[in-house]
Amino acid sequence: MMLKTQAMHKLLLALLGVFILLFSLQSCKKKDDPIVKEEPEPFVRLVQNQKFTSKAMSFDINYQVLLPAEYENSTDSFPVVYLLHGLGDDETAWTIGGLLQYHVDKYASTSIPMIYVMPTGFRSYYVNRYNNPKNYMYMFTNELVPLIDSLYRTISNAQNRAVMGYSMGGYGAFILPVKNPDVFKTGVALSMSFRTNEQYLNESQSVYDYQWSPIFGGAGATGEDRFTDYYKQYSPFQFVLNPNDQSLLGLNLLLDCGDDEEALSETNNELHQMLNDRAIPHEYRMRSGYHSWDYWRKSLPEALKYISYSVQQIPWADESEPAEVGNLISDEKIIQDTLIDFNLEYRVVLPENYQTTTVDYPVILIFHQVDDNLGASSKNLLSLMVNQMTNSKLSPSILIEIPVAEASLPVHTEAAQALILQLKNDFRVSNVREKCVIMGNRSGGRMCFDVFGALSDQFQTCLLFDANLSDTSSLQNTNQIFYLDICDKGVNYQVFNQLYMKLRKNEIPNEYRIRQGMATHNDFLLGVEESISFINNQIH
Repeated sequence: MMLKTQAMHKLLLALLGVFILLFSLQSCKKKDDPIVKEEPEPFVRLVQNQKFTSKAMSFDINYQVLLPAEYENSTDSFPVVYLLHGLGDDETAWTIGGLLQYHVDKYASTSIPMIYVMPTGFRSYYVNRYNNPKNYMYMFTNELVPLIDSLYRTISNAQNRAVMGYSMGGYGAFILPVKNPDVFKTGVALSMSFRTNEQYLNESQSVYDYQWSPIFGGAGATGEDRFTDYYKQYSPFQFVLNPNDQSLLGLNLLLDCGDDEEALSETNNELHQMLNDRAIPHEYRMRSGYHSWDYWRKSLPEALKYISYSVQQIPWADESEPAEVGNLISDEKIIQDTLIDFNLEYRVVLPENYQTTTVDYPVILIFHQVDDNLGASSKNLLSLMVNQMTNSKLSPSILIEIPVAEASLPVHTEAAQALILQLKNDFRVSNVREKCVIMGNRSGGRMCFDVFGALSDQFQTCLLFDANLSDTSSLQNTNQIFYLDICDKGVNYQVFNQLYMKLRKNEIPNEYRIRQGMATHNDFLLGVEESISFINNQIH
């Protein structure tokens, strides 16, 4: 017992010594030594390498988030845009290929601050599989969206959520709002990848079995057996045709596709036509380009502005901005004449240097529907084109305008041929057909199209602006070139789409533009201005 007591005393003395030593060391610390504090992590706008485990899908979902620059120093909440990638890409596509942060900052003056979320989409087409109701779309709406709302200061309602995607993601951006209007109000589909009914039936068996049947069912099916009940629920080319289907009403939809796409330009054009046939509000754009980031990045200025307007409930204008005509030419520069045998009035504007040269000039023959009896509409068109020559955007050319009233009788082929002979007698007109262009708008466009075939030895290129075409059967499979331009609210969309499809089928070179607008004369001027580089490439 005595030994245990002595041992206990020694232990206590040792502990007391350690305590005294530690206290001494602490006492030696200077009073003015700085207190080390943990620094907060710096604000990072692009939050990368994020993931969560989906209960619905039983594996991890990777995603990225781009925060607005205003997020750090405010307490505001922001709308959310979900960005969807195409087949074969992943959640990094929008930041690497799309240069997202650069473009968001570049167009900050025309779009509001928003949070951008980029999830991985695998090969899902952003829908549930036919045999699993709790698959990708379920995960997206029931897990991902609530997660983002819990992690960031979002405005958590459908009005302030949008979806934008390209290719496979374009279909996702279309179908997610359609099937989940209580979650998303706005969809922007770029080069939407899907299939029309005809394309779906004609898809090769290997592609159908690999790409489509795992999602929509019907493995190994051919013909109309491919149209499974599940597919009919998710194909816009099925449910849009149903006049009782109300799923597209009340949404904000913008579709955008390049005219140089392979099958997808036909897909998107047909969907635009179907939506128009049912008078379902939407915006549609077609510009020069194909399936690439170069095209999609050029879509972003309008797309971001459209989403900004949508979340703020600002109406998107149907009418275009006024065209910038430039300086008006004087009346003295307009030569007026009449082809007496046919009572055909025409007007000529010569290039600025015509009198001081001896060269033959390209010809631009315009069948121009005017709405004001040769008033401002004619002066504006001729002035716009002359100013393009002055600015060296258009090679010096002879402009010939044939004024056309909406109810004018057609210009017969004989009259057009006689006019060309008259022009060659009076002016130094080029005999090279590649340097001669014919164009027309509305009723003038119809006349232009009707005589183009007969004048194929004189003119290589034809431009039609919202032409009132009634029939395209006279289309010639020759070495002609077409430029089609129409506003997305124009009434001639059906026949223009038919003509576009015929041009593609017959492998006739063409360009197709579908722009914002109502097919007014101002829209015609905007279309002509946009076509100048195309015209110049033909005649230069």
